[in-house]
Amino acid sequence: MGLIVTENIAIEDLTEDMARDELTRLADLLNMANKAYHSDDDPMMTDAEFDALKKRNNDIELKFPEHKKPDSPTEKVGALPSETFSKIKHSKRMFSLANAFEDNDLYDFDEQVRRFLNFGELDPLEYTVEPKIDGLSLSLRYENGKLAFAATRGDGTTGENVTENAKQISDIPQNLPTKIEVIEVRGEVYMEHKDFEILNKNYDSLGKKIFANPRNAAAGSLRQLDATITAERPLKFLAYAWGELTEPLDISQFGAIKKLKNLGFKTNSHTKLCKTIDEALAHYEELSKIRSDLGYDIDGIVYKVDSLNLQDRLGYRSTTPRWAIAHKFPAEYSWTQLEAIDIQVGRTGALSPVARLQPVTVGGVVVSNATLHNQDYIEGRDSSGKEIRSGKDIRINDWVEVYRAGDVIPKISDVDLTRRHVDSLPYTFPSNCPECGSKAIRDEGDAVIRCTGGIDCPAQAIEKLKHFVSRKAFDIEGLGGKQIELFFADEVLPVKEPADIFTLKLRDQNNLTKLKDRHGFGQKSAKNLFEAIENKKTIEFSRFLFSLGIRHVGENVAKILARHFLSWSKFVESIAISQNKESQEYLDLVAIDGIGTTVVSSLLSAFESGSEKNIINRLANHLNILDEIPPDGENSFISGKTLVFTGTLEKMSRSEAKSLAENFGAKVSGSVSAKTDLVIAGPGAGSKIKKAEELGLKVLDETEWLSLIGK
Repeated sequence: MGLIVTENIAIEDLTEDMARDELTRLADLLNMANKAYHSDDDPMMTDAEFDALKKRNNDIELKFPEHKKPDSPTEKVGALPSETFSKIKHSKRMFSLANAFEDNDLYDFDEQVRRFLNFGELDPLEYTVEPKIDGLSLSLRYENGKLAFAATRGDGTTGENVTENAKQISDIPQNLPTKIEVIEVRGEVYMEHKDFEILNKNYDSLGKKIFANPRNAAAGSLRQLDATITAERPLKFLAYAWGELTEPLDISQFGAIKKLKNLGFKTNSHTKLCKTIDEALAHYEELSKIRSDLGYDIDGIVYKVDSLNLQDRLGYRSTTPRWAIAHKFPAEYSWTQLEAIDIQVGRTGALSPVARLQPVTVGGVVVSNATLHNQDYIEGRDSSGKEIRSGKDIRINDWVEVYRAGDVIPKISDVDLTRRHVDSLPYTFPSNCPECGSKAIRDEGDAVIRCTGGIDCPAQAIEKLKHFVSRKAFDIEGLGGKQIELFFADEVLPVKEPADIFTLKLRDQNNLTKLKDRHGFGQKSAKNLFEAIENKKTIEFSRFLFSLGIRHVGENVAKILARHFLSWSKFVESIAISQNKESQEYLDLVAIDGIGTTVVSSLLSAFESGSEKNIINRLANHLNILDEIPPDGENSFISGKTLVFTGTLEKMSRSEAKSLAENFGAKVSGSVSAKTDLVIAGPGAGSKIKKAEELGLKVLDETEWLSLIGK
């Protein structure tokens, strides 16, 4: 897979457009990796590489929340179940875990939990700490003490029915000494090192393909169509969680694990209850030292808030609980030689340097490229001018230390000056775009040097079109990046802007040289492409808005705007009125939670009279843009209403209050206007209360607010 520009830029150097592009690239790659890992049992990358990819995606979303995609990889768990087994829908979703890679990430996690709960630094907060088994997640449902079925994680919502296979694992009891009506026990199926070695030796002697690692062996064994094969495999199961329960196991995580053990499940003996985050980190260090002696694979440690009541209050993000985090083990460092520095040009014109390296293995992955971020990074400075790498610059033919800890993109941590050639020269960053020759400039306050060629730069124009047809945008089957490059350069059927895609069939009919006879297309593939394009003429409002590639308008922002306006026509009308920044429409637009002046400025610029607006209008004329479906929660009193929180909330944090409101289908705004339905005010509320009174709006205190939503 070739590198594209955004994957070689540090997160701190990403622009809004770059972040949007990178999130699209990461989504595609992570989805493929998820399918290979969870559905096909044939990983396309190591766990460390996958974790690094996911962390980069998460970090970008944290820095650019407005670009978070509604179907972001952080919104997904696992992959869609394969077609081999029947499907089972989990009664309670199986969530994944957020990842930490450094000790500071754990302190940040502890701080976030306390802030959400309105806890002070001295308030007691205990954690259950346990090894993270590298195996296959499994959910076991017991009804009146009898095993009813077993299901894999799948995509977190629906898994595969592997009941008969699970019954072959001796660690899984088929009957429980309990009268609990329903209890779903969740844990990990894995294989110990000694059993894995024996299995592979047997397979090798029989001329069969051996397994790459114990995790693959466990997954492949559990997902056999013939349960007798599963019975022959030495699989183990450790319980550590639960799903649906008709009565609680305990009041704490640690106590519930003990209850699972009493019910006959094997649990991890290295699980420990820690009274502070420092104590939890000490247990991490202890387990990391004995990791190789455990006899099975672990790839980190999991920390969970021990109190189940607090877990309930903290709740969940889209795919991860707020009350738990996985602390992954660090990656490795390696030395190699830098052979060349290439410059790549992205959709926004950013010139990004990439180090071409002598291939070297870093943490189990062969690395041949590393990001060099920007001109400052090469020269040994950060964006504020401070020294990095003790001020050592990076030059061609240097020996460099490469690492991958905490990030998907390999980086350079050091330069060995003792091995630098005596005639070595500092690298000179280009002052012109290598693609179109236009002048490359660096705006004040920007860490990136950009090509000024705009749509005249082929690299930028092609990348904009690639974004339009990307999976999270129009996702036209048969029209990917390679096809866009072909059509962009085509003299018979050129595609220079999105609307050109929807005139392809008509133009092809009017040409003597048909598409079916060119570009590797046959009659069937050309017909399929035209049908795929036709099928995409109807599209959701939010997806269409995202596809336009407006700067700062990522998937999350597009979704927010679509949910606010509900229809494309209302949105366009509002933007037109908002061109007057003195209008109430403009003020309301800026006040939408998650939008702000930067996004609005980009929207106004895109829809001003000019080439970009004309491109959008020409495209919209070919399409049926569907109205947005309002969020769930129509039975809630506050569903669809706009709420404003002001002042200091005393019984919960602002984050918890906002989360509750959105769970009930409400919209949260940052300012009071005539469109506001409710204002929830705590002590210290100021000008917003005054404005609410002037407008005659209903104002609730925190107690009334909690009573309203039944809390």
